[in-house]
Amino acid sequence: MLVAGLCFALMSVVVKIAGQWFSSVELVFYRSLFALVAIVALLTLRHGAFGGRHLFGAHTWLHIRRGLVGFVALAAFFYALVALPVSVAVTLNYTSPLFLALLMPWQLKERPRPAQYLAVALGFAGMLLLLRPWQAALPDLLAGLVGLFSGVMAAFAYIHVRRLGQLHEPEWRTVFWFAAVCVLGAGLASSITGWHRLAWGHVGWLLALGALATLGQLAMTRAYLKGQTVVVASFAFSTVLFSSSLDILFLNQGLPLIAASGIVLIVLSGMRAAHLSLGEKK
Repeated sequence: MLVAGLCFALMSVVVKIAGQWFSSVELVFYRSLFALVAIVALLTLRHGAFGGRHLFGAHTWLHIRRGLVGFVALAAFFYALVALPVSVAVTLNYTSPLFLALLMPWQLKERPRPAQYLAVALGFAGMLLLLRPWQAALPDLLAGLVGLFSGVMAAFAYIHVRRLGQLHEPEWRTVFWFAAVCVLGAGLASSITGWHRLAWGHVGWLLALGALATLGQLAMTRAYLKGQTVVVASFAFSTVLFSSSLDILFLNQGLPLIAASGIVLIVLSGMRAAHLSLGEKK
């Protein structure tokens, strides 16, 4: 999970840099295209041309719904990454365990404990410290709300993934449909907003984006398969720590103390919420 956290943090920095040349939906397209090509190649090696009938199953529509939710979450996250300091955008995206605790009663029919509501309340206090709506400029505040929205949609995506897991759907099929929907959705959105010219100097950055995202996904999947869910979910927040360090080291974007305090509060409350939500599902 630490490897995954580092890959996702580096990917976020690449998105920030590549955002100089491409829109956020274009970056979603290139990131997803890399993943789609990789999984189709793997399926072709295992099952013949394009994976044959293995791409489809009894729950294809649920896969597509998960892909749509994931696409919206990823597009919102990339938009926030381009507009905000990397550590801020990543932290807002990692509020998903807090929203998951709120969504559980009516989405998963699981009653949260009072401690989970306390964790959510502390997390929202951290969001206020991080976003500082009383002094933030309107563009930054709007970008922050988009980043927060990515956390909400990431929680919905997790709910869909959990349902697919309960239906014993293979993980590669979930990854395939997520990548396919993102390629189609981002391609359509980019065609509407306009494509930017792709120069040779940009290719390396786009390949790095796809490779880091794919490696991070593989490492995270292996971590959840081999480790205890609660421990792995806690270590997932290492992405925030790595992102904050990379912000300072490479992008020279430090944060005021009040915002840094908000990040710490969000991470601690998110870890607690994840522990309470997943503690019985080790």
